[in-house]
Amino acid sequence: MVNNGHDAKPPKKIKKSKGRIAFEVINIVFLVFIGITTLLPFIHVLAISLSSSRAVMAGEVMLWPIEFTVKSYNFVVSRPAFLKSILESFFRIAVAMPIYMVYIIITAYPLSKEPKEFKWRSFYVWFIFITMLINGGLIPTYFVIKQIGLYNSRWALIVPLLVFQVFNIILLLNFFRQLPKSLEEAAFVDGANYWQVLLKIIIPLSKPAIATVTLFVLVFHWNEWFHALIYMSNPDKYPLASYLRMILVEMSGRTMSMDDIEYLKFINNETSKAAQVFVGALPIILIYPFMQKFFVKGITLGSVKG
Repeated sequence: MVNNGHDAKPPKKIKKSKGRIAFEVINIVFLVFIGITTLLPFIHVLAISLSSSRAVMAGEVMLWPIEFTVKSYNFVVSRPAFLKSILESFFRIAVAMPIYMVYIIITAYPLSKEPKEFKWRSFYVWFIFITMLINGGLIPTYFVIKQIGLYNSRWALIVPLLVFQVFNIILLLNFFRQLPKSLEEAAFVDGANYWQVLLKIIIPLSKPAIATVTLFVLVFHWNEWFHALIYMSNPDKYPLASYLRMILVEMSGRTMSMDDIEYLKFINNETSKAAQVFVGALPIILIYPFMQKFFVKGITLGSVKG
């Protein structure tokens, strides 16, 4: 008699042990706790930014806005300089991102080689690493920027800051070192040179690491405000982070216009700062989910198949 499979019983599920169940419950509770701990400060700041000045000063605001108002956001975004600062930040990121990523990749790749392939590798690694510990100083750097004609130029916020990418270089360098050497050796046997290996093998296999470094560079340039205050004499060229910082200084009331002073009837320094936090963080929050897929995709791309 032929068994057509209709009488076959489904396989029994493996029963989880009490220890396994307890571990999963504790793990879920712990992760939920971490998630809540991470979200609560953002929710609190959002509630402050949407509350009235009186409610904030009275300490009534916790996780829900009291006397709902968007005056703080109006104060931040209503100025003509706000749109200019947004455009300046986008310009800075659009220009800096390709320059920085090319610089980081072509620096990290040769430094990931063994000393027998790159004789002076150790010297250059230490030479670059020491710049994380010692720099030229703020005043000498300022004079250098001024002498080479970058002062009050958008390039002053891009070119000099390349020296702050040592961490990203080391991060990518270590990832390159973990890739299988057999892939490069096979490519060299087929007649490929180092540039072809980098472009056709190393970079495709390193998408998760490159995406991570790209996000680091993006956040660095979006949040960096200090150097614009030093190298820019024209506030119209300030990026968003520097513009938001300038508003905080003006909240003292000594340099505010009459229209701005009118806003003080509805907002205070705390509500304004809370609104600025969300205005500054919102683009990164929106971009991160699209970058997240690169962290998951290709986790096993570095393995040698069959």
